[in-house]
Amino acid sequence: MKNKKRKVRLVVNPASGTTAKHRIARYSAGRLIDMGYDVEVVVTEGPGHATALAEEASRLGYYAVVACGGDGTVNEVATALCDSRTALGIIPAGSGNGLARHLGIPVDVDRSLRVIAENNVIVADCGMANGRPFFCTFGVGFDAAVSERFARQRRRGLIMYLKSAIDEYIGYSPEEYEIEVDGRTIVERAFLVVCCNASQYGNNAFIAPDASITDGLLDLTIVHVANPVRQALVGVDLLTGFIGKNALIDTIRVSSATIRRRRPGAAHIDGDPASMSDRIDIRCRRKTLRIFSPTKETRFRPVVTPAVLMLRDGVYGIKRLLRFGKRR
Repeated sequence: MKNKKRKVRLVVNPASGTTAKHRIARYSAGRLIDMGYDVEVVVTEGPGHATALAEEASRLGYYAVVACGGDGTVNEVATALCDSRTALGIIPAGSGNGLARHLGIPVDVDRSLRVIAENNVIVADCGMANGRPFFCTFGVGFDAAVSERFARQRRRGLIMYLKSAIDEYIGYSPEEYEIEVDGRTIVERAFLVVCCNASQYGNNAFIAPDASITDGLLDLTIVHVANPVRQALVGVDLLTGFIGKNALIDTIRVSSATIRRRRPGAAHIDGDPASMSDRIDIRCRRKTLRIFSPTKETRFRPVVTPAVLMLRDGVYGIKRLLRFGKRR
């Protein structure tokens, strides 16, 4: 077989998402073996461990490292694989699955494994924020505050994320930012500032529907401050795909930018909370990460695409729960 003897390391984060990862891992390993791969399953033991496991696999010449987990796990594995010949595979098993969803990798285990079987590898860009890689989004402001709150929750999933967003929104106070981009300076009291390599945060919340991970640019998106009703409607446009037509939104395509704020504080990197200084230097590193991606691209259409994806996710979620059970 074409893939015979190609070594694959399956990195499993047992703490991500809501389903039982050990069952998903066993099933996925069996399917990968059937595809002709030599599979090794390893389980992460804490933050940073996925990066160490992926670095070792890359150093040993593995063909691929498959991340079974959420966006944090994908970020850790991808960070280690940048500028290497080892490809990243994704079995989406987290709460948001932003990069997988952007690429069109289904959250269904069988269908995500078929993407790896197709062996279609693209070379993607990587964003950097003060030297820290991101592959989906980096942000400061409201979304960073929500990520921080969500990380403190004992339960995971979309419902808990929405609850965290609503709780944070009630008392949130926007900050002032100074953004240097393309030789000009923008001073703005903004609800949030997000740099997008990919089109969405996760859970089909499209913050930059036209973003591409292969164009060498980041979509720097500013959400302006407005009255509470208009501000809340931004959330509706995130889920319908009409964010680009919202008057509160400005998006600038950049290869680099600098964001300044009055004090150090919260940020998020691919949805995970982080602490950043008062100055944040952003840049795009072109063509740095090899990723298994579907051979068929889906054209984005507002309302229609989010609705179809939401319906599919419901079906896949029930199927996953019945097959693999809840995480305990």
